[in-house]
Amino acid sequence: MKNYLNFELDIKNLENELEKLKDPYNKEGLSEVDTKKISNIQIEIDSKLNKIYSNLNPWQKTQVARHEDRPKSKFFIDNLFEDFISMSGDRLYGEDNSVITGFARFNNQSVLVIGQEKGEDLDSRIERNFGMMRPEGYRKSIRLMKLADKFNIPIIIFVDTPGAYPGVGAEERGQAEAIARSIECSMELKVPTISIIIGEGGSGGAIALASSSKVIMLENAIYSVISPEGCATILWRDPKKTLEAATAMKLSSKDLLSLNIIDEVIEEPLGGAHRDKNLILQKVKLSIEKNLSEFTSLSREDVYNRRKEKFLKMGRSKGFITSSNSEDSLSMRTSSFFNFLNKIKRFKIYIFSAVIVLFLLIFYFIF
Repeated sequence: MKNYLNFELDIKNLENELEKLKDPYNKEGLSEVDTKKISNIQIEIDSKLNKIYSNLNPWQKTQVARHEDRPKSKFFIDNLFEDFISMSGDRLYGEDNSVITGFARFNNQSVLVIGQEKGEDLDSRIERNFGMMRPEGYRKSIRLMKLADKFNIPIIIFVDTPGAYPGVGAEERGQAEAIARSIECSMELKVPTISIIIGEGGSGGAIALASSSKVIMLENAIYSVISPEGCATILWRDPKKTLEAATAMKLSSKDLLSLNIIDEVIEEPLGGAHRDKNLILQKVKLSIEKNLSEFTSLSREDVYNRRKEKFLKMGRSKGFITSSNSEDSLSMRTSSFFNFLNKIKRFKIYIFSAVIVLFLLIFYFIF
């Protein structure tokens, strides 16, 4: 049974009508299939899909990113990789089923695969904790990323989470520290890392696994520091203002590509990735092949430095300060105007004293 979003009701009605026409054993008994009418309805469906999906607003894109039928990490892992060997446990506390990790082969090349998994039905979603990782999940990922780095194995990560799990137990076991350590580990790796945001890229739970050499998004995926509902509740005190929040956060792939936060957008089939999973599978495979090939001629130090420079450049291309060619430090180059203001602040006591003395002299000679 297909699931439809609230802005797809016309498509739902047309597809229901199409299914009835394709079934010769309808309620009126055996009947002839009207191929011409079927063809016309299919054209109408494609036309409506094109009209709707070419004009999605940020909140509608969020809904598509959360679609129940959208391909999950397990789908990509099962169909893109060979000889997958699952690795479990963080060697400190336990196993986290919300993240699938293991070594596999991609085009006869050894890779480490990490995938945040939401689950396909209610039982699997509960088992996977709806894709919300606990500290042991991040520590498991860190353990395996360090192992991959030791043996010079590229890392491919599928990101799909509403955020890290905010439960009491997770906080007691050091959720924030685990996320920070994961980001730190990702930035220190000297092997190529490719993160693909296939659905939701929510909060620090996504950033922990998306601090990579290449960050790629599916066309209708989202990537943000907070959910639109959470942002609307904080800023507008109204969780219903999701459209305003989603628009302000610039969480769509198109916006993030223009801001140089991500490196590539993979175009989805008409109507979203869930409508043609085989096609999106092929596109993701081609993207991974292309991006891995970019690193074949680079040394370990070059891989590390390219990742470092990429993240240091973020946020430097817009605003009052022009971008700097030197990316060796986190300090920003300031303009002459701001340098002048800083000098005034530094010598403000002397300037204030001089103004007082001048004022007293003027007062003395006049009166």
